[in-house]
Amino acid sequence: MQRMIPALALLMLAGGVLAAPKPCEELKQEIEVKIQANNVPSYTLEIVANDDVQDQSMVVGSCDGGTRKIIYQRND
Repeated sequence: MQRMIPALALLMLAGGVLAAPKPCEELKQEIEVKIQANNVPSYTLEIVANDDVQDQSMVVGSCDGGTRKIIYQRND
């Protein structure tokens, strides 16, 4: 039991680190890599404030602790 308490405390601390908000530029780069892997010829990714989102179907990511969104638009 004495070993279990420190182990649980470490797990709780590690969980907080894993749930840390991701910076928008980092997430945008990760999304760009996936889009390029699908050979999409022309697209736009834009980081916007939550209030500026007009079409939720265009949102491909949330960043900066949920305060901003990444919008995807395919340009044909």
